[in-house]
Amino acid sequence: MIPLGHFVTLSAFLFCVGLFGVLTQRNAIRFLIAIEIMLNAAGINLVAFNRYQGASDATGQVFTLFVIGVAAAASVVGLVLIISVYRLRKSVFTDDFNLLKW
Repeated sequence: MIPLGHFVTLSAFLFCVGLFGVLTQRNAIRFLIAIEIMLNAAGINLVAFNRYQGASDATGQVFTLFVIGVAAAASVVGLVLIISVYRLRKSVFTDDFNLLKW
């Protein structure tokens, strides 16, 4: 059996990789992928803690399915926004997203 610390370490590593991607990427699609990595790290934690808590129900897995569903919906909305900005500006870089400026 794999100890809980390994799952938490993996989740922390994935979260840090996603956070690094969010803070450093200029490409909007890579930005969305980094957010997805962070949400997957949270899902790993939910499943791991539910498994090691010893509960017979599958609440961690159910919450993880909800996280995956919300992440998929957020990705769709984000991609629609990126496509609409790309049609206007011909760029997917976040530096060029100045549509709300006066």
